[in-house]
Amino acid sequence: MVSHGPVSNRPLGFSIHAPQGAFSATPMTSLAALQILLVDDNPHMRTIASAVLKSAGIKKVLEAGDGGAGLQMLRDHAVDLAIVDYNMFPLDGVEFTRLVRNSPDSANPYLPIIMMTGHSGKQRVYEARDAGVTEFLAKPITAKGVLDRIQSVIWKPRPFVKTEGYFGPDRRRASPSHFRGPFRRATDAAREPATDASSIVTV
Repeated sequence: MVSHGPVSNRPLGFSIHAPQGAFSATPMTSLAALQILLVDDNPHMRTIASAVLKSAGIKKVLEAGDGGAGLQMLRDHAVDLAIVDYNMFPLDGVEFTRLVRNSPDSANPYLPIIMMTGHSGKQRVYEARDAGVTEFLAKPITAKGVLDRIQSVIWKPRPFVKTEGYFGPDRRRASPSHFRGPFRRATDAAREPATDASSIVTV
């Protein structure tokens, strides 16, 4: 059974009028309107990451020292995007992402989540991807890296997919050019495409 729903239940809290792909031309006031949650259990890394964000023109940065505190921040504040560290204790970035995506009391299951990590091993990347992470940001972070990831989640948002074992951004980065439907399995290509390719897919 396939059912359709909105890609997001709460829009980002700002509006950008620059043409797609021209993020460098985006007015600084647009970035300044973003409220970003930064979650890292290392105070030194939070200081560095916050400074990088602010140097990129992002003025509203909330900080949390672990995943649990980050979840509470999401309940207390209207957050547009979260940047979380992979390794945290007691609640790491992967579990934080799972709870944001799947917990019944999640403040925003569709929240864009960028995960910072100093480890690029495939197993870690796959684990985070399968938890529902939107983008990855390699350490040491730079202003360009931050802007590139924010550009990706704003200009190129991926549709959310709901299956029996997964809810989050479509894990496929590309779809066949001849197929316009929301289906993702090879055997689905023969099925009638849906009219709204940005819809959630429930299988």
